[in-house]
Order: sequence, then structure tokens, then C-alpha cells
Amino acid sequence: MGLSNENLIGLILALASSGFIGSSFIIKKQGLKRAAAVSGVRAGVGGYYYLLEPLWWVGMVTMIVGEVANFVAYAFAPAVLVTPLGALSIIVSATLAHFILKEKLHQLGILGCVMCIAGSVIIVIHAPREQPIKSVLEIWDMATQPAFLAYVGSVIVLVFILVFHFAPRCGHTNVLVYAAICSLMGSLSVMSVKAVGTSLKLTFEGENQLTYPETWFFMLVVAICVIMQMNYLNKALDTFNTAVVSPIYYVMFTTLTILASVIMFKDWDGQSGGTIVSEICGFIVVLSGTILLHVTKDYERSPSFRGTAPLSPSLSVRLYNGNEDFSVKHDEDNGSPSETESMCSRRQELY
Repeated sequence: MGLSNENLIGLILALASSGFIGSSFIIKKQGLKRAAAVSGVRAGVGGYYYLLEPLWWVGMVTMIVGEVANFVAYAFAPAVLVTPLGALSIIVSATLAHFILKEKLHQLGILGCVMCIAGSVIIVIHAPREQPIKSVLEIWDMATQPAFLAYVGSVIVLVFILVFHFAPRCGHTNVLVYAAICSLMGSLSVMSVKAVGTSLKLTFEGENQLTYPETWFFMLVVAICVIMQMNYLNKALDTFNTAVVSPIYYVMFTTLTILASVIMFKDWDGQSGGTIVSEICGFIVVLSGTILLHVTKDYERSPSFRGTAPLSPSLSVRLYNGNEDFSVKHDEDNGSPSETESMCSRRQELY
């Protein structure tokens, strides 16, 4: 199936977003290393000298550009196409780390990169064409249809149960609790981001959508969902190893986002069964490649790249991950032998 002009624009923006976001981690890390070398205090243990490091700000600007491109991509292409392509940022980071940071990319990691690219190509080839939207009121009608309202109700109930029942009891021992909260809220945030992005696109085209209260409601939903995502993903990353959190979160978030998009925007309506199966197969290949790449990323136990996880859709979460590895390395360098052994035993339990 050929790409429509809208899908092509969304594809280009999604690829650009992955390139900017993936490279921003390498630039940011280089800036953090320079700042730590000059000040002698790592960012992970309270150092803020990196704020005076120009290279770190270059990385921040690069990341923001990538986030904006990702935001706009949702206004042009369906979430079924845009969301899985976020995995390509991992390939960019891993490749640049291999050549710039001299961090060896394991052979299985290379296989994971190839799988991500192959799966993405399959998804792009079979991506559905969206019906043109002329008003935010059309999106509101989609959001208030019984099937999607049932999905939203289920998400709210599940999040409520997870937050107030399971999180206090087993949130610190089971990674699925925090990951599920982030993923469920993330699926709603992407739907709202797509609604806001479409509204802004129509406004820039001369059809003002800011006069509709529905536009502002979607903006409110985006703010609430992103705050919850940031909060619980940070908890997950602070409690569990990043190599465990990242693939689980990516699989759950991407799956739920595609499900929500299929229900709300009816992405698969009008597509043949073979095309839908091809999209699902491409999605599974991308997920498998992502998991394989994350598993082998820590194979060499390289401390300089252990904390990054370029999978989160929010800017704040990515900012958090950028400093995480320095605190881990500092604890390993300065801890006593007993502390180091305890840390190693805890990681083995996580794996």
C-alpha cells in the first residue's frame, strides 16, 4: 500500500525525531562527562556544573527538536505508524555510542538493530491511511464513541487499582506495576497529543480550533497523563535496573497505544486481513529487536551508557534518564566491597 502525502510527512518527522533524540543522548553524555571532569562532581550526586557546559545544552536543544518533531508527526500520521518508529532512536544511540563513546555493540545487538529496521519497513509499507480531519469536533466524536469510552473507563479503573492497591504493596518488588501505570496513561496521552497536534495544524492552516473547549480539554488530559507518566516511570527507573524497565515499558506502552488508536481512530477499518497481519508481524519484529538490543546493551557491562533509555514519549522522562548513569557509576566506584556485592546480587535477581 502506497504512502499518502500525510503519512509521508508523518514518517519523515518520526524518522527525524528518532535521529535527533537518539543523538541527543550521546551529545548530552559528552557534555556531562566534560562537566564532571572540570568540576570533579558528577551530576548524579548533586553536581550542576553541566548547566554551564555548552555541549550539554546542544544535547538539550537537539532533544527538544526531536520531541517537537515527534509531536507534529502525530498530527499527520496514525499512531500505528509513528509510535513503533520510536524504537529507531535506540539504534541511533547504540550506533553513535559504538563509534563516538567507543562502547562495543555486541553482535546480538547488531541483530536487534537489523530487526528494528526490518520491522519498521514492514510497518511503513502497510501503514493505514487516515481519513482527513477537518475539525477538532470530529476527534471529539471519535473520543466519545462507546467503544473508546469503554477503553478509557477500563484504563481509569485499572490505574486506580494499581496506584492505590498494588503500588503500595508490591510496586517496589514488581516492575510490572509501575510500567503498567505508565503505559496505560501513556496510551491516553498519545491520543490526546494527536488531537492537540491536529487542532494546531488546522489552526495554522487558517481554521482556528482554539475557540473550541474540546481543544483545551485535550490539552488538560495531555498535561495530567504526562505528569503521571513521568512520576511513575521515574519511580520504576529508580527502583529497578534500566535494562529491565525499558523493554517492558516499551512493549506495554506501544501495544496499548496502538490498541487505543485502533479503537478511537479506527486505523484498521478498510484494510485487508493480510495487511493487518503484516502490520502486527512488523510490530512484533520491532519489539523483539528492541528487547534484544536492550538485553545485549549491558552485555559488556559498560558503565558509561548503562543509564540511558531513549523510549519514553515525554521530554521530562528523557531528561531524568540522562543523569542516571552517573549516580550508578559513582556508587560503584565509592562503595565498600560489601555494598558492591549487595548491588551485584540485587542485579542478578532482577535479571
